Amino acid sequence: MSRRYTAAVPPRFHVPELSGPTEVISLPRDEGRHLVRVLRLGEGAEIAVFDGRGREYRAHVTSVDGDLVRVQPGSRLEPAAEPVVTVSVAHALLKGRKLDDVLRDLTMVGVSTFQPLETERVEARPRDVSRWTRVAVASAKQCGRAVVPTIAPSLDLASYLEGADDDVRLMLVEPRAADDAADTLSRLSGEPPPARATLMVGPEGGWSPDEIVRARDVGFRPLTLGRRTWRADAAALCAIGVLQYVWRDL
Repeated sequence: MSRRYTAAVPPRFHVPELSGPTEVISLPRDEGRHLVRVLRLGEGAEIAVFDGRGREYRAHVTSVDGDLVRVQPGSRLEPAAEPVVTVSVAHALLKGRKLDDVLRDLTMVGVSTFQPLETERVEARPRDVSRWTRVAVASAKQCGRAVVPTIAPSLDLASYLEGADDDVRLMLVEPRAADDAADTLSRLSGEPPPARATLMVGPEGGWSPDEIVRARDVGFRPLTLGRRTWRADAAALCAIGVLQYVWRDL
């Protein structure tokens, strides 16, 4: 037996192949399984579908056959607004599943690209990108975002620095790591907001002095946001929140 959701925002499902409200489409198998087995919805249920690139529609379930669920998209929905400044985060690998939590939170605040990094003091191994993509999709569904961040395969720091070219490039460092890092935020406050920005965040052991030098050589500006040292799995979210405030982009 199905139950209908009557809230203004119906349950949301990610359909990457979504092309618009013109034809009946099938939910991906994992999304169909969630609709049927977890939410216990059925034919006639009102839902929302989004493509992960910014488009979202109301839809209704037209048929259910096991985990194969077909839906008819309808009227366009207005998803949560994306940030004006397109922000990418390059984050060193962390122990255990800490990076899952980091990615979940960064999806919530609107990060566009997530680049895992292998740095000198990393003690973790790269994970399957498909796992991180599932984390990002789940977070986007929960927070009302219709864009799923791009999750790139892990790169070593040298390879990443070769291609870094955003308008503003920032490297989050410990307070004692660079004399001018504390001044970066005040200087950013006096500059126009960039179109694109990158934030690099290090591992539990921090950046090595050589890594900071190499990053500065290709245009990264060291940034610290206070006198205290933050946990590696909390630093990125706090920094993005502060930067969005500085750029009037909350």
